[in-house]
Amino acid sequence: MQSIRNIAIIAHVDHGKTTLVDKIIHASKIFRENQEFGDLILDNNDLERERGITIVSKNVSVRYNGVKINIIDTPGHADFGGEVERVLRMADGVLLLVDAFEGPMPQTRFVLSKAIALGLKPIVVVNKVDKENCRPDEVHESVFDLMFNLNATEEQLDFPCLYGSSKQGWMNTDWKTPTDNIVPLLDAIVEHIPASKVKEGTPQMQITSLDYSSFVGRIAIGRLERGTLTENMPIALCKSDGTIKKMRIKELQVFEGLGKVRVDTVECGEICAVTGIEDFEIGDTLADPENPEALERIAIDEPTMNMLFTINNSPFFGREGKMVTSRHIRERLFKETEKNLALRVMTTESEDKFLVFGRGILHLSVLIETMRREGYELQVGQPQVIYKEGENGEKLEPIESLVVDVPDEVAGKVIELATQGKGELLIMEPKGDLQHLEFNIPSRGLIGLRSKVLTATFGEAIMAHRFIGYEPFKGPIPGRINGSLISMNTGVATPYAIDKLQDRGIFFIDPGEEVYAGMVVGEHNRQNDIEVNLQNSKQLTNMRASGTDSNTKIAPKLNFSLEECMEFIQKDEYLEITPKSLRMRKIYLDPNERKRQEQKNK
Repeated sequence: MQSIRNIAIIAHVDHGKTTLVDKIIHASKIFRENQEFGDLILDNNDLERERGITIVSKNVSVRYNGVKINIIDTPGHADFGGEVERVLRMADGVLLLVDAFEGPMPQTRFVLSKAIALGLKPIVVVNKVDKENCRPDEVHESVFDLMFNLNATEEQLDFPCLYGSSKQGWMNTDWKTPTDNIVPLLDAIVEHIPASKVKEGTPQMQITSLDYSSFVGRIAIGRLERGTLTENMPIALCKSDGTIKKMRIKELQVFEGLGKVRVDTVECGEICAVTGIEDFEIGDTLADPENPEALERIAIDEPTMNMLFTINNSPFFGREGKMVTSRHIRERLFKETEKNLALRVMTTESEDKFLVFGRGILHLSVLIETMRREGYELQVGQPQVIYKEGENGEKLEPIESLVVDVPDEVAGKVIELATQGKGELLIMEPKGDLQHLEFNIPSRGLIGLRSKVLTATFGEAIMAHRFIGYEPFKGPIPGRINGSLISMNTGVATPYAIDKLQDRGIFFIDPGEEVYAGMVVGEHNRQNDIEVNLQNSKQLTNMRASGTDSNTKIAPKLNFSLEECMEFIQKDEYLEITPKSLRMRKIYLDPNERKRQEQKNK
C-alpha cells in the first residue's frame, strides 16, 4: 500500500490558500513543459475569479518522494463554512495559513475550531513574510494562544511552523532566511501529517462531496474509511432516514494531479470518486451490503438568514431570461440543496414563493448570481435574520463577532457606525499603523454596514465577521433613513425630466433607460417615498428667446452591486434579477394598492 497524506488547507479569506496550492502544483511538476496555465488554477469558475475568493472546495493530488499528497483547498469566508465542515472529514491533517501581518482572524478561529474538534494534526504556515510591518514571531505566539483557547491537545499544540511567501514561492523554518522553493513545506507534510490508517474489515465510506458528469450522472466523492472497494462490487447506501438501498459500483476513480484516473480497486485511506450510485445525499454512507454500518452524519451549523425568492412578475418579465416559471425556480433551488449543505429551502402557502435560508448575504448572493448567469429571472425580498425563542420565552437573535482594521484617523467613524447597529466594542488596540477593533454585533446590524464603513473610511477598512451564537434581542436598529424615488409611469426616462429632478435625490438610472410604474429609480433625500414623472419632455415651440436654452448637466447614476441592492431594499420592496439587469421595485406597483397595504399594516 502506497503511503498517502490527506491534508486540508484552511485560512481566513485572502491569506493566500489558493496561491499556495498553485505553488505546490508547480513544484510537483504536474504540468508538461509546454503546457499553458495561469494563476489560481483551482479557482476555476467565473464567479471565483471575478471576486478573488474560493467558494467551492476542490481536490488535487501531488506526488512527492513516493508519497501521494491529497490536497483539499477550502473557502475562507464564514458564509461558505458549510463547505469547510463537509470536507474536513476527508483530511488527516490541516495546513493552517496565517497572514504574517494580520495574524489569526475570525474565520481562522472558526475553521481551526472545527479541525481541532475532529482531532486533526495542524501544520502552521505564516504566509506573506515579505510584507511591510510583518510580525511573524508575534503571529506564531497568537496562533499558539488561539489553539490553547480552543482546547487543543498537547500533540496538536506541538505543531511545526513554517514561514514564507506563497506568492514568491518559498518556505522555510526560519523567516529571516528565504529559500528558492517550497520543498521544506512538502517535507513537513510528509514528516508530521499522519499517514492514512489502514483499517481492515468491510468497506465504509462517507460521501462528503459530489461531482456531476453529463455521461454518467452524479458522482459520489469521499474518503474510504475502512476496507477496500473494487469495480462492479455490490454496495449498500445508508441514507439519513435509516433506509438502506442495494446498488453496484460501476467505476472507481482517484484524484491524480488536477484530474481523476480510473482504477480497479481503492484501498482504505484514499479519497475516491464512485459512479453508479443513485439517489444519494451528502452525508450518506456506502457500506457492506450484507452487514451495513452507517457512519455518523456530518454536523452543519444552522443558517442565520433567510430571503423570499419568487417569480419575476414585473412588467418587464421574460425579456432577458429563459427560465422564468415557478417550476424552473423550484427545481433549481432544490437541486442546489443537494450539494450546498448550509442552504435550506422551504415552500410557502403560495406556489410561486420560496423561503431560502443561508449563512449570510454573501452565501445567498452567490446562489442568486449563479442562477442569473444560468438564464434565470426571479425576484427576492429583503434579507431577514432568523430569530429563536429562549427557555423563558424571550426572543433570541443571532450575534456575530466583527473585526475591523482601519487607519487611526477614521476609527471613531467605524465605532459610531457599529454602535448604531447595536454593536458592542470589546477590543481596541494598535496593530502596525492600523487600529484593530473587535465588536459583538447582531446579524441584523451587519446588513448594509460594509458599504457604510467603506464609504466612511474611503475604502481602507478591512472587515471580517463570523457567527458566535444566539443572545437576547438587542432592540430595534434604525434602517435606511432616506425614502425612495418611484417612477410614476412606464416609458423611457428623458434627460430633461431627470435634470429637473436632480435636487430630489440620487438616481439609479441613466437618461434613455426604460422604466415601469412602481420601479424604484433613485434614493430620495428626505425620509418619505415620492413618485416622480420621468417621461416629461421639453415643450418645443418655434419661438427662440436668447439665453433660455441651458444645457442639461446630469450626474452619473449610482451603480449598485448585487449585495448592495439586497442590503438597500426595504420591507415593501423587491429586487428584480435578470441575466442582464438588477432593478428595485415596490412589491405593489399601484400607488393606491400601496396606500391600502400601509393602512392595513398600521
